[in-house]
Amino acid sequence: MTRIAVVYYSAFGHVYEMAQAAARGAAAMPDTEVRLLRIGEEALEPEAYRSGPGDRTPAGGGQQEDLTRVFDIEGRVRKYRESREQQTGVPPASVSDLEWADGVVWGFPTYYGMMPAQMKLFLERAGPLNLTGGLEGKPAGLLTSAGSIHTGHEAALLTAMVPLLHFGMIIVGSPYTENPEYLTTEGIGGTPYGPSTLAGPDSSLRPDPRELAMAERLGARVAGAAGALAPWNRSRREEKGAPPPT
Repeated sequence: MTRIAVVYYSAFGHVYEMAQAAARGAAAMPDTEVRLLRIGEEALEPEAYRSGPGDRTPAGGGQQEDLTRVFDIEGRVRKYRESREQQTGVPPASVSDLEWADGVVWGFPTYYGMMPAQMKLFLERAGPLNLTGGLEGKPAGLLTSAGSIHTGHEAALLTAMVPLLHFGMIIVGSPYTENPEYLTTEGIGGTPYGPSTLAGPDSSLRPDPRELAMAERLGARVAGAAGALAPWNRSRREEKGAPPPT
């Protein structure tokens, strides 16, 4: 049995939908067990998305007021709370889930061209696996969301690969031949580095069916790679005298 963990953080639900698609793709592979797991907020509260006390518009007016309307700050707070309620039934991710898994699909939104703090903190707390080699040799796929086609989704996927390589994971991408959808000039997500979805500057868009299809294929691809690599990884663990994951 191949074991796949789909570990994600989603503030407004876009990555949640993409993660669900990846989980479906993995579960469709023969003899595969899938866990869909969310990364929590830790100490971050919804008010962190506000611009200031009482959600005041910053002084200056003009362009700043226009940007406030474009990004719809008040609406984003409401969407954030609704999204968190929708995800309450998803179990929280733990380091033991990473040890259990033969492969991992990571999902996160793009913040300033990088992974968000929640994802980074989770990886830092998984640091002991660097010492035990608990993720070495396991395939990893990545998916993300971004506000628009120009707001860093490719950079976020590429930079997120760096800590995963420190853990010894093997990166699985989304090749052209399997994902013709992103060979287009249309405004949809999708990259060779992993699937992505465009949420819109105000987070009002939902994942396009083509974006969900690419996420589903990534889940299947990671599961296939994990199934092929799992016997080798388990034999390596036995050679090291490491206990089997539970």
